[in-house]
Amino acid sequence: MSRGPDVATQLARAFERSGPGVIVARSESTPWASVTFSGARHRLTIEARATPGLDRWLAGLPEAEIALRGHLVADLTVAGLDLSDGRATVTIEALTVED
Repeated sequence: MSRGPDVATQLARAFERSGPGVIVARSESTPWASVTFSGARHRLTIEARATPGLDRWLAGLPEAEIALRGHLVADLTVAGLDLSDGRATVTIEALTVED
């Protein structure tokens, strides 16, 4: 029986589904744990056309409800934005914890 995609893949797919024209160009994850929780830290680089829709999506992203099987998004930050020739390259950092 397959367990399905890991949390990093789920997070990347959620961004590609919800963001206007968003493509995840790079994704890195490292295990994370505290005394009471375990999960992972994620750093994703996304690319998209620079549009007002992308700006709105990025502004709402830290508060967005992102559905992930078996995990919760505990923290999410838009850590970097580079605009060049009408394209946006965005760095997103997230912390997911097992639920």
